Amino acid sequence: MDSWSLFILVFCKCFQWTAAQDGEIRWTYTGLAGQSEWGEHFPDCGGSSQSPVDVVTSLTKYDPTLTPVTPLGYSQHNHQPFTLLNSGHTVMVTLPEWMGLGGLPWLFSAVQLHLHWGSGGPSHGGSEHAIDGASSEAEVHIVHYNSELFPNISAAMRQKNGLAVLGILVEAGDETNPGFNNIIRYLSRIRHAEQKVLIPGFDVSSLLPQDLERYYRYNGSLTTPPCYQDVLWTVFHEKVKISKAQLFKLETILYSSKSEEMDRMLLQNNFRFTQPLNHRVIYKSFSADRGKELSSGEVTAIVVGVICGCVGLAVVVRFITKTIRSTSSWDLLHSQRSAPAPRENSVGKSNSKKQVNSRPEPEKREEVVLSPQTEP
Repeated sequence: MDSWSLFILVFCKCFQWTAAQDGEIRWTYTGLAGQSEWGEHFPDCGGSSQSPVDVVTSLTKYDPTLTPVTPLGYSQHNHQPFTLLNSGHTVMVTLPEWMGLGGLPWLFSAVQLHLHWGSGGPSHGGSEHAIDGASSEAEVHIVHYNSELFPNISAAMRQKNGLAVLGILVEAGDETNPGFNNIIRYLSRIRHAEQKVLIPGFDVSSLLPQDLERYYRYNGSLTTPPCYQDVLWTVFHEKVKISKAQLFKLETILYSSKSEEMDRMLLQNNFRFTQPLNHRVIYKSFSADRGKELSSGEVTAIVVGVICGCVGLAVVVRFITKTIRSTSSWDLLHSQRSAPAPRENSVGKSNSKKQVNSRPEPEKREEVVLSPQTEP
């Protein structure tokens, strides 16, 4: 057997191991069945409305009808456990159907959430969506199906308006994110593909950004095969943060290979490259001239601050006014008092007496008595 024939044989064996098991394509992010080849095995992956995309903010269009996203029941886990799964492509948490999503034309029920990440730590990318060409370190997807129109996700995922996915961009910082610890602390129990474990239920809203009012909305697809193009995407403008240590664990603990496989492959760089936008328009819930539009929480904080400031100012003005009035009353009281008479010394007293005694006596008048003889 010549070298060329040997190469063809090895290629076919590798392709069979990578791309076909039990009649199904075993897709990967790189290699023989990597994302550049998805379109050959999954026709929708080569469609014109694929996800993820690069959100170029200058080309987005403001839609005033976009209302704030409303998570329903995200905090009501009822102390029931969730299932944490290593699918070989990502880490996934199954969610109960009583969790849902409001603020959309229909009611959507939650199915699962999963994550995408890169390798090499901060500033090396890992998210699927990008904003103005900039990727984040990771991304969370929370998947919902239209429970008003369809009985389950299987029936909904190939239908128009069947799915709705929340995209949360994640960046690395210094502080630990307690919400993400509900997942990361259990990764060591599902290190290999197809392993799963029950974990305590937790508040799923702890994975969301605080600002649920500012987001980007567009029609797209699943970001993994079979890439069905029936997804209503909501990508939040605000990013959430996890610590560098949390990101490191996410990038280094899991394997994409099964426990019985000899060659262990780390589960890394499980993100799809951004896809052409083509004819689509990305809408945003906040206007261009209000690019720094405040969230409801920020507005509330400002209003409370203004009220407190006004109350404080009123107290200061009242104090100053009261002080001025008190000072004026005191000055008026002093001005109305008569000045005390000056004290006289002994010399002054004697002089006064002398002055009194030296006054001239009144001149005595002579009275003339007429005798009767002298009367006319």
